[in-house]
Amino acid sequence: MSRGSILAQPVVSVVRDHAAGHDENATFPVEALAAMRTHGLLGMLVPTEYGGLGEDLSTFLEVASELSAHCLSTGQIWAMHCFQVDAVIRYGSADLKATLLPRIAAGEVYIASVTSEGGRKADLLTAVTPLHVDGERVVVERAAPVVTGGRWADGFLITMRASADAPESEVSLVYADRADLHVEPTSQWNSLGVRATESVGMLLKGAVPSHNVIGGPARFPEIARESMVPMSHLGWSACWLGTARGALRELIRWSGKSRDSRHGGSAHSDLFYERIGRVRVALELVSSYLGRARDEVERARMSQQPLSSPRHRLQLNTLKVVASDLTFRAIDDMLQLAGLRTGYLKDSEIPLERHFRDLRSAALNHANDGLLVGIGALTMMDRGVSLI
Repeated sequence: MSRGSILAQPVVSVVRDHAAGHDENATFPVEALAAMRTHGLLGMLVPTEYGGLGEDLSTFLEVASELSAHCLSTGQIWAMHCFQVDAVIRYGSADLKATLLPRIAAGEVYIASVTSEGGRKADLLTAVTPLHVDGERVVVERAAPVVTGGRWADGFLITMRASADAPESEVSLVYADRADLHVEPTSQWNSLGVRATESVGMLLKGAVPSHNVIGGPARFPEIARESMVPMSHLGWSACWLGTARGALRELIRWSGKSRDSRHGGSAHSDLFYERIGRVRVALELVSSYLGRARDEVERARMSQQPLSSPRHRLQLNTLKVVASDLTFRAIDDMLQLAGLRTGYLKDSEIPLERHFRDLRSAALNHANDGLLVGIGALTMMDRGVSLI
């Protein structure tokens, strides 16, 4: 059993027991979050000197996959928290790390991300609402149309325009503890899939110490390229792969049991084997590309090389597109194989219908259309076509 599987095991049973109910009611997986707090998963990436487990990127991806095999919402909630933690570890001030990281390691702080903003295109690297300086503190007043898990978060990482005079391309990232904010939900979450993420709209108002600006003013583009984008594309891909892999395990189990009971253990048709073979090939491809992309990120970090080069950006964007497309195609094929009663019904003994709805979100989450435009532009800059 891998290190990630061992760490995830105490939480997985909780996730499995509550996944269907939270999907049905579009409610946040509070039981899973409580188990993550208890078993150290919130502080898994936090260095040991701050009380965390100090685990590496490979273990992070394994845990994301294991959780998502039973509930993609829960896997993504945890993975997105880890994206925020990585940014604090790599770019936070000494004062912020000294006060915040031990609390994360102790399971006291679950961090939600506030990067969406109304009235502008979905561009991660721009912001409209400015930060205001008030002595030794900065004032946050920020509305966001989508905040995953925001109602349950203990803290927030928020993107804002660096100042009232700064252009929208000068973006700061600021940590705000919930205790320092007035937090008001402004919308509900009633989605097709990933319903348990409870990604509501929110209004946040308050003031925090100036050392809570991660990396200093206007550093967010660098933080995004070196930390949040690599972590998100790797982490989301691991979640999607975990969901599809878990579904395939369940389909194989169900198919073997069903076939044995009806036909005395006789073989499946060649058509069945061909179709399930295509599913396996798709998951092998995603797993392989994810592993290679992870290795590239680890290598760059160990050698302190930037991840902002066209080659790295091409690879990470390609991973996101490939993983989201192929895992959804795989679950669609599995649903077709299982048929109407077992594949399509909500009360089936295997939750293919829920996994299908959840994985449909993958291509929309940081939309593939926009990423493909970027991949095309970056391709024109890489005349040697240096493939992974």
